[in-house]
Amino acid sequence: MKWQGRRASSNVEDRRGRSARGLLGGGIGTIILLVVVTLLGGDPLDLLGSELVQIVTPYEETAEERELKEFSSVVLAETEDVWAELFSEELGMEYQCPKMVLYTGFVESACGAADSSVGPFYCSADQKIYLDLSFYTELKERFKAPGDFAMAYVIAHEVGHHVQYLLGILDEVMAQRNRLSEKEYNKLQVRLELQADYFAGVWAHYAERANLLEEGDIEEALNAASAVGDDRIQKEALGYVVPDSFTHGTSEQRARWFYKGFQLGTISGGDTFNAPNL
Repeated sequence: MKWQGRRASSNVEDRRGRSARGLLGGGIGTIILLVVVTLLGGDPLDLLGSELVQIVTPYEETAEERELKEFSSVVLAETEDVWAELFSEELGMEYQCPKMVLYTGFVESACGAADSSVGPFYCSADQKIYLDLSFYTELKERFKAPGDFAMAYVIAHEVGHHVQYLLGILDEVMAQRNRLSEKEYNKLQVRLELQADYFAGVWAHYAERANLLEEGDIEEALNAASAVGDDRIQKEALGYVVPDSFTHGTSEQRARWFYKGFQLGTISGGDTFNAPNL
């Protein structure tokens, strides 16, 4: 992705260097518990408390971390420009930009305290995206999804959740949580996540029109979307898959909906909730 020298977002909050104690007792047991709950389709934020004792220490970033921070900020800025234009032209609405919080290890959000093992997430209660930059290394090494546009996909997906919040879709889905069985609610979550993948593809559509993409970028994003499919993650972690516990969609579904957004470039084309076949 051609990102150097482009505008960086002013909506980045850097909390790196803050550590926390008191999260479910802390320790490796907490991390294992969060991973297992995530893999089995649960919401790890349900287990995360909001009571944290924060310890703030000066944070010295490496040159690589500095570049990742700058890259993330530029990607966020590019999403701001695209969604502001789309909201205005397609919906006649004003786009409200989310903030991105960079952290290390633990972070406290309006949705509760989170461990970095949860991965990047969006909290609608404060309209912020939370990202530990170490996830980029995990994306490359654990998920075998290298490349800067794989990282851009991650940010664009979380911004997609913010778009869903602004459109009222996120709240509508969350309101069903106590009305549906776990199996049925999981199916609804899959549609929510696939729509966020679609919206990430919509952003990529306009990034290409702005001549920001380089050869292989879309393949990097498709690989990343496929790498974080429920079926692949469960197969690698458990040795088998539990389709009824899927909350994000299969590798094939995630890549396909991203690519659909990339092809169409419209908000209206991403109605996963009424799609007969996901």
